[in-house]
Amino acid sequence: MSPDEILEILMAGNKRFVENKRTNPNVSFARLTEVATGQNPFASIVSCADSRVPVEIIFDRGLGDLFVIREAGNITTPEEIGSIEFGTLVLGSKVLMVLGHENCGVVKASMDGKPVPGQIGSIIAAIKPGVEAAKGQPGNPVENAVKANVFQQIKILNSSPVISQLVK
Repeated sequence: MSPDEILEILMAGNKRFVENKRTNPNVSFARLTEVATGQNPFASIVSCADSRVPVEIIFDRGLGDLFVIREAGNITTPEEIGSIEFGTLVLGSKVLMVLGHENCGVVKASMDGKPVPGQIGSIIAAIKPGVEAAKGQPGNPVENAVKANVFQQIKILNSSPVISQLVK
């Protein structure tokens, strides 16, 4: 499949999800047996860890279809980039998508700028450049920050020699 065909499949699956007409492809025990010995996902998707955004469900896909990297705020730190490089270079995903979502709590926390405990601050720091880029734009500030964060993460991914070579 070409990247354009894959994107069409993803968008058609999302349309079915939105219209509550999911077909639930590739979720059978037979499919599990089929992919148990190896995987060839057609898309790699960087998504937020938010429990309201289960990637396979919102794109109406099943076992072995997607290589999903979930991290709060859909950030791309070195470990996530390594996973993405694996999904694209080693496993052969032809589409790489960074998926933001409405009302992202960690984006809102980054916008608030309040102190946070533990390692949450490292996630906030990775989102901050996108939040800063969105300041002053017309429209919904959270929506703008979510979108700017997606573009910031894409910029980071494009700095990977592995990913930039695959894009070429």
